[in-house]
Order: sequence, then structure tokens, then C-alpha cells
Amino acid sequence: MNERARLERAMRTAIALSESARGWTSPNPPVGAVILDEKGVVAGQGATQPPGGPHAEVVALRHAGLRALGGTAVVTLEPCAHHGRTPPCADALVAAGVRAVHYAVADPGPVAGGGAKALHAAGVEAEGGLLAGEVEAGPLRAWLHYARTGRPHVTWKYAATLDGRAAAADGTSRWISCPESRTEVHAVRAKADAIVVGTGTVRADDPALTARTPGGHQADHQPLRVVVGTGTVPDGARVLDAVAPTAMLRTRDPDVVLAELAERGAVDVLLEGGPRLAGGFAAAGRIDRILAFVAPALLGAGPTALGDAGVSTITEAHRWAVEGVTMSGKDVRISAVPARAGEE
Repeated sequence: MNERARLERAMRTAIALSESARGWTSPNPPVGAVILDEKGVVAGQGATQPPGGPHAEVVALRHAGLRALGGTAVVTLEPCAHHGRTPPCADALVAAGVRAVHYAVADPGPVAGGGAKALHAAGVEAEGGLLAGEVEAGPLRAWLHYARTGRPHVTWKYAATLDGRAAAADGTSRWISCPESRTEVHAVRAKADAIVVGTGTVRADDPALTARTPGGHQADHQPLRVVVGTGTVPDGARVLDAVAPTAMLRTRDPDVVLAELAERGAVDVLLEGGPRLAGGFAAAGRIDRILAFVAPALLGAGPTALGDAGVSTITEAHRWAVEGVTMSGKDVRISAVPARAGEE
């Protein structure tokens, strides 16, 4: 195996480690790291621990021990160079005698960035860009958005029929999507920091908004449940039970909601509200990804998935770029991101 192939294989292991940490590290990034010894053999690996715990590089270095000397570190994010709750990872790599560091994405933060420069200054080879596209669209997607904009990343998840209906004319919606899609949604929830719905959804559907395993048990990680709006919520609503924390925000302003969630350390937000709330977020330009489950069914009447999104004529349509289409049981799963200039 040549050097490039060895580094890419190590980076894919680091990406998997990074994904395993997603949901547990916010507001810190879920980073994965692999240490290769002098012969290019995996000597250590690790993922970022919950806030206050060691970063991925330190976990991997501890695992590698003396085999890190003269070795190579492969990391999904540029090692940090600042003293926060833990010392700089760049210093730890230098102290361990690592010869080279290959990372996927540069840290855009003005505080923690600069690790590559510090490594260079200490005589360590540092190079970025290895499988950067996979990391940016994968485990670091939400955190990078947060670091670049200061706002949590919002994924609007919805299920609809082929004719765009989110419920039947009588308001019933269980179940539009198939069991496989619902299982996947619970896996997505288990990686999110917060789930946002409106008071209308709570009154109409009484959702638990928890993340469950395929076996029906509560997942180890439960996101913050967030109910927004000025409507009432019944005292016995399931969203108020003790399974997971719940925040009540008496506003529908997307920017106010996201500012509050950022204050609470939420980086990755799942929007599961009804058409009115989703329309408000779309009109404000505060949806960063769409995850749609389209069921092969027709209803012909009933509410659509999206309400008023501030579009009065076709030239004002919100345009999106499809980044993936897969089957989820009998449903079609579509992942889309805002179209860039020239993609409309």
C-alpha cells in the first residue's frame, strides 16, 4: 500500500471515530484521530470526549504511547493551538515526537485555529485537505457551520406523500413514512443537540420527541426538546415528561430561537415542526439542510409539509441542490442543501 492510500485509510477510520462522537461533544467539534507509527501501522486512535474531557488527538496519543515517536497523526480537524479547558493539541503532538500531521479541514475559529502554524514552527510537517469533502459533508458539517456563522446548523426533517401532503384532511399523519424511515429518524435524533417543534405540533400530535434504538429503548443520548411559539401546551403532554430535558421558548422568530440554542451550547439542530414553523425558518433563510422522506402515497387534500415561506412568485423560489437520494424501505430519502450561485 502506498503512502497516500495508507493516509486515506487512516482518515476514513478517523472519520468513523468522529461520527461516533457526534452528539456528545457540543459546543466542541466531534473530532476523530489516528496515530500511525514509524512503519505506518495504526498505533492509537481516539475521538473527542464530552466537554471538559480530552480531545481526539490526546486520546489517540495516550493509546499509542511511545509508538507515536516519529509517527504520523491523521486528524479530521486541524489540531487546536489554544488553552481552553484542556491544553493545546498541537503542543501534545509536538511533545509526543510526532513527525507529521495530516488533517482534513482547517479550524476556522479565530481562537482555536493556528495549530498547523504552531506545528510548522516546532518542525512538524502539517498538511491539510486530506478527504476534506467527506469530513465537511459528514461529522463536522454542523460544527463547521456553527464556527463560521455563529449559528447552530438546522436540518429540516419531514415526511410527505408524493403529492406533498404531511397529513390527511382530518389531520392524521401516523404513519406517512415507513418503519425503516422512522428508525432512521431516531438515529438522526440521537446525534442532534436539539429538536425544535411548535406548540401546534405538540397539541396536534403529542410527540415524545425522544431518540429510540431499533429495539424500542431510549437512546443513550437524548437531544434537548424545544417547543417554540405562544400557544398553550397541555400539562400532560409527552414532551414534558422526564425522559429528556425540554425548553419552552415563547417566540417563533428563528433568529431568537437559534440565538437561545447557541447560548445553551447547541450546534446541531433538527427542525421537526409543522408547516407554519418550517415556513418561517425557510423564509428567514435559516434552514441549512433538508432531509425529506417521500412516501409512495397520495392524499389529495390536507396540509402540505411547508407553509408560507415568503415566496410570492416563481422567481423568489428557494432553490436547493440535491446531495443524495437513497431508498429508505419503500420511501425515497432526499438530502439537499442550499443551491450555490450557478446551481439554481
